[in-house]
Formats: sequence, structure tokens, C-alpha cells
Amino acid sequence: MSAAYTRILLKLSGEALMGEESYGIDEAVVERIVGEIADVSALGVQVGVVIGGGNIFRGMKGASAGMDRATADYMGMLATVMNAMALADAMRRGGVEARVQSALRIDQVVEPYIRGRAIRHLEEGRVVIFAAGTGNPFFTTDTAAALRGSEIGAQIVLKATKVDGVYTADPKKDVNAQRYHRISFDEAIGRNLQVMDTTAFALCRDQKLPINVFSIFKPGALRRVVMGEDEGTLVHS
Repeated sequence: MSAAYTRILLKLSGEALMGEESYGIDEAVVERIVGEIADVSALGVQVGVVIGGGNIFRGMKGASAGMDRATADYMGMLATVMNAMALADAMRRGGVEARVQSALRIDQVVEPYIRGRAIRHLEEGRVVIFAAGTGNPFFTTDTAAALRGSEIGAQIVLKATKVDGVYTADPKKDVNAQRYHRISFDEAIGRNLQVMDTTAFALCRDQKLPINVFSIFKPGALRRVVMGEDEGTLVHS
């Protein structure tokens, strides 16, 4: 059975790398995530990853504490570079070839983001980790995922979270909450479901780029999504 998608964009939050820690990176969690990505890559699926930095620094939190918002956001972008480097190194140790491309120029450390080069890496079987968001303050890494997914011609954006999909209510607070298996962009807007931030969601909708929200902590979930199985919540045109 072949995969349902040949090129994907995986959005990983910085918090996903923390595991049960309160800050930083849990190596065991990173190794498990790398294993999930390696499993999908072995199917011949081309994988791009956009990673957040909330486990190290959050721009919005810094701004709320009185810091200049643009400065705080740039600090958050640097945190994503650190996470991307850690993820790429874990992939190297796991036998997965990966490249980090940054929207901020840090040429001594990682490659600059160049769309053509990123696509060539993907075509040659490398995982490409996109760091530093869009390279601009005031935009989230959700928006970076929608943007990079559109630019590289991904067939779907996979948003990895701590819950296994989008629900009618908070499943931690409401035992009767039901998971949406599939929902349209317009339905998600009408029901005010917080799938991604507004800018990212609008970009995916306009580009007809579907989104699948799933739990990265559920073993094998990434593979099941890529195979087109009923995993998480699919948001589509």
C-alpha cells in the first residue's frame, strides 16, 4: 500500500520537544519523533519540517513582559534555530539525512532558506528543517508552516499537537467532546475552531492546502496520517 502523500510539511511546536520537562529539550522525546519521521521518510515521502521555539523563548511572552515585540520575536526565531539544529543532529544519529535552512542569515551555522535548494534536498531524500519562522516579526511559526508548505509544493500541512485532533469542545474539560474526523475550512471558521492562527489558516484555505491536526505523542500517528488513514482531523477545501 502506497502513501497518500508524496511531499508533506510537518509543523512541530517547540513544546513538543519538551516532553514532560518544563523547559528545553527532552532527548528521549526528540529521538522518538525522529523515529516517526524516519519511518515516514522510508516510505519515500518527502518531509519538510517547520519547528517552533516555545520551549526556549516565546516572542509573545517576552512582549507581554514589556519587551519590544519585534525584538522578542527575533529572539523567538533564534530559539527555533537551536531546536532545528538539535532535531537535525538527532536525525543524523538516527541515520536520517537532514538539512536546516534558516529564514535569518546565520551562514556559519545553517543554510539560508533558498526555495530551489530546499526542493532539491527533498527530491534527493533529505528531510529539510525550516527554522526562524518566516524571518519576519509579528508572524507565527504556524504561518511559516503554511508559507513553506505552499512554497515547496507540499500536498498537506500536518500540525503535530498534544491532542489527537480538533474537538467540539476541550476534551480535557468536557467528556462529551467529539473529535471531528473531517471538516471544511468554512465549517471550521463558522464554528470558530482554533485550528491554526488566522493568518496561517487563511493562507492554507486560499492555497487549497489541507491541514491535518494530530497528536505527535500517539505512536504511529504520523505514519497513519501519511497513509491516508482516519487519524486526527482533516481540514480541507
